[in-house]
Amino acid sequence: MKIKYGLISSDSHGQLDRNAYSSRMSQSKWGERIPHVIEVRDEKYTEPVERWVVNGEIQGGNVCNCPTAMSNRSYYPQRWEEVPLEVYLPTERAKALDRDRVDAEVLFPNGPGGTFFYNDAEFELACVRAYNDALAEFRQASERFIPLAVIPFMSPIETIIGEVERAVKAGHLGINMLADPSVAVNGLKNLGDSFWEPLWAACQELGVGVHLHASAGLAGKLSLPRWQGFSTRQAHCVSTLRNFCTATQFVPYLIFSGMLERFPRLNWVFAETGLGWVSSVLEACDCEWEKRRLWKDGIITRPSDLFRRQIYVDFWFETVGIELRDCIGVDNILWESDFPHITSTYPHSWNAVEHSLAGVCDADREKMLYRNAARLYRLI
Repeated sequence: MKIKYGLISSDSHGQLDRNAYSSRMSQSKWGERIPHVIEVRDEKYTEPVERWVVNGEIQGGNVCNCPTAMSNRSYYPQRWEEVPLEVYLPTERAKALDRDRVDAEVLFPNGPGGTFFYNDAEFELACVRAYNDALAEFRQASERFIPLAVIPFMSPIETIIGEVERAVKAGHLGINMLADPSVAVNGLKNLGDSFWEPLWAACQELGVGVHLHASAGLAGKLSLPRWQGFSTRQAHCVSTLRNFCTATQFVPYLIFSGMLERFPRLNWVFAETGLGWVSSVLEACDCEWEKRRLWKDGIITRPSDLFRRQIYVDFWFETVGIELRDCIGVDNILWESDFPHITSTYPHSWNAVEHSLAGVCDADREKMLYRNAARLYRLI
């Protein structure tokens, strides 16, 4: 693709239309279980609001997580007609990219999407296929969109691989994973289990990376209980700032489990975790590797070298993390806008870029802002 602005977002969120599931799933088979939007009453509002409902369960919060796209950036739409077209319509979304002077964006899930755990593997698979087909239409509309497929976690591994292959053929350029599926659903396997190795082999062969977003499903397990004295905004800040905690544990997990050694061409991407934690983790991993002589246990390559060979991280506001770019690996750093979420840099992303990259040489700037992403997703 042609690079016009020199900026690629490695973490944005693709919202599906309200009819995305109902138009792709069998009404006769699934009926009201299909994800769709309904009108409900919420005690916080005097008028009826709308919410997504999946498998008969109302999804809380709002009808769309897109405050950055609203005229009032602190407002979450309560009815679907309030949702700006640029959030879910690819042609309008491309206009938003131009407005922000962004060339392309990676599309992580926006609710409902990502996981569909309702104790029914067949229903989960139907939802996953509908989601992947709908999100693939962004890529089919423009090469500026980089969709990530979700997987049917409760299916046999052959079915999971088949869905990934189907999604990649439709235009997906990566998969989105939970850090530990066994925590999400009783009976599922930890990512270190050999159950997943055929999937890693398939992704390596397909040339698509494995992505973990923010806490990757572990926020509730790794967090302190919410203090009731927090305001809503304070609580949100706390929940956002702990996102790197999963990555600090998962990177050593990847390295010392031998997963990176066994699949040396498989890339792993950590989104919305920032950079500040990376140098500390890598230094600790190298120290332990040397002290414990872990090359005798099959970890032949120095941990920091493994990281720089296969792992990517991103930033959107940091300066200190950027100062440590040589320790992290300047070839492993991506930039993100997080559109259309509350932390997004849109529509002033270049202001954020200049804040973070003040004094950085042109070659390093280009790598972090678009060249690394373009290489990772084979865009140019």
